[in-house]
Amino acid sequence: MTASSPSHALAAELAPPSRRFRLGDNGALVLVVLLLIALMEALSRVVPPYILPSPVVVAAALWRALTVQPWQLLVSLLRLVAALSVSLLLGTALGLAMSLLPRLRPYLRAVLVIDTGVPALSWILVAVFWFRNPEYRIFFVLCMILVPFYAMQVHDGIRALPRDWMEMIGTFRPRRAQLLRFLILPHIVAYVLMTTKSIIGYATRMLVFAEMISATMGVGAEMGVAQASFHMEDVLAWTVLLILFNVLAQGAIGLIERHALSWRSEADVAS
Repeated sequence: MTASSPSHALAAELAPPSRRFRLGDNGALVLVVLLLIALMEALSRVVPPYILPSPVVVAAALWRALTVQPWQLLVSLLRLVAALSVSLLLGTALGLAMSLLPRLRPYLRAVLVIDTGVPALSWILVAVFWFRNPEYRIFFVLCMILVPFYAMQVHDGIRALPRDWMEMIGTFRPRRAQLLRFLILPHIVAYVLMTTKSIIGYATRMLVFAEMISATMGVGAEMGVAQASFHMEDVLAWTVLLILFNVLAQGAIGLIERHALSWRSEADVAS
């Protein structure tokens, strides 16, 4: 039997991706979920239920959350969508102002740096003192946390504009509004979508944290009640719902990204 030549080994390494077995993102997600369920079932047999209930008990609590208290999840989702939408608009406006108004840029950047240095807990406590309405508190906290992400990313996106593009469009002597419409706004769409995809999980965690401290309705408030009454299955059920929401939101943003940026070619460096 002869040993395989180096050329054969190199050909195997450089084989087209279609000839290799790949589980794919969805398959990997399903596999990880099944492994977690199996691990949870195994651990639930050796620890008390208030530490880790079985998947069957958690599934029953999940069904109760969806059928008995579906408005709790709806309230949280509406709060998150409202805060994300306003933060996107305000952050984009601040990022544009930082890029198009050089005299204001140092002051706006200083405000954003100070904002990002304030802990989330501090904003929640400030909101409790400033606002009586829980909806105002949560909306204020989320906006103060999320706006700097959009502002910084939009500003960096405009700074990343290729100089060749600016010189090319400058030959047409465009007005400021035309420059904004035909060059800057289409360019920053990718940065806005990337920021939304990156922070939606973080925003969800901050929402639950704020609801737990300052609200009587919502997923965070229900998780606080479950924690106080030692109902671990309810805590895990609400957590599963939040994970499902994050997965669906990431998928929806991915679809929007592929549609809005279909003109852009993508490099596959892993192939």
